[in-house]
Amino acid sequence: MRLISLIGIVLLFFSCKKEKPDPEVVSTLDNGMLVLCEGLFQQNNASLSWLNFSTDEVDIDFFNSKNGRLLGDTGNDMQIYGGKIYIVVNNSNTIEILSKSTGTSIKQISMMNGSVGKQPRSIAFSGSKAFITCYDGFVDVLDTTSLTITQRIQVGSNPEDVTVSNGKLFVSNSGGLNSPNLDSTVSIINLTTFQEITRITVGKNPGFIEVDSQGDVYVIARGNYGTIPSRMVKINPVSNTVEETFSFDASGMERMNDYFLVSFYNYSNQTSEIRLFNTLTETIENNSFINTSSITTLYGVKYNPISDKIYCLDAMSFTNTGYVKQFSSTGILEKSFHVGLNPSKIIFYE
Repeated sequence: MRLISLIGIVLLFFSCKKEKPDPEVVSTLDNGMLVLCEGLFQQNNASLSWLNFSTDEVDIDFFNSKNGRLLGDTGNDMQIYGGKIYIVVNNSNTIEILSKSTGTSIKQISMMNGSVGKQPRSIAFSGSKAFITCYDGFVDVLDTTSLTITQRIQVGSNPEDVTVSNGKLFVSNSGGLNSPNLDSTVSIINLTTFQEITRITVGKNPGFIEVDSQGDVYVIARGNYGTIPSRMVKINPVSNTVEETFSFDASGMERMNDYFLVSFYNYSNQTSEIRLFNTLTETIENNSFINTSSITTLYGVKYNPISDKIYCLDAMSFTNTGYVKQFSSTGILEKSFHVGLNPSKIIFYE
């Protein structure tokens, strides 16, 4: 009798114990953030993670849940413009365009030049146009109304990042596929004529490019990851000249009001730093603004101006699914969210 009672209790326990349900696929995106996870090159496993701020639940397979297919191979950039989300999928040679409100696909644009992939990298916007850097040495102009490529602008070798200031497009030409013969230039394009005005030398292997609150342009010249260090360089967007090369290590920048969060990841010893750089005084105010001891592989930093929070993306040695770490605006760790493989870009919804 006791055995029967014990069996009944055990069965009751397991019948009452429920597995944690999968996150609900939301119909409308609100009060959360969308995280682009690059995946691994040639593995076709780029993904989107959706985090609900109200519940802290994460759907790490959001794009597939919404669209019934995979996002593609190597997601390089993601931006909101108008009512659409634009995702640059590098090795799939596509631009995925989603509805901002639902996350469902509106159109997938092929980025092929005949039988050869253009290898798109980054995207920026001005007026009714999107500008997409392509590793084949061009910037493609995308009409955001018709969602068609209307023009190609030739720039330097393997253009990486792109930004807009003072009626001009600034494009960092990395030359990354030609190592050790790296490019050292930024192409400056007139946004009225869509013609290259000039090409200025900023330092070896330029990558991330950003605009401060005054409209000045900064680019990271990443060097050769060895004998030539990675440095932040300031460009005057009026005179189209280099004004200063700063002496501290830098591999990324994120604007936070009148500041930059300047990040640096040291691949040789797997350590990272996040400095607070005042763009008005052009000085470092804090060399260790965020304690990175909780971050394994710093892969990006994003500031949310609405909530006044900072988010650090942790790629976890590039082999495991990653994390997004939430910090206060003063650099205090608050929360950690488990997301997809190699998180690199964030879009916020409030």
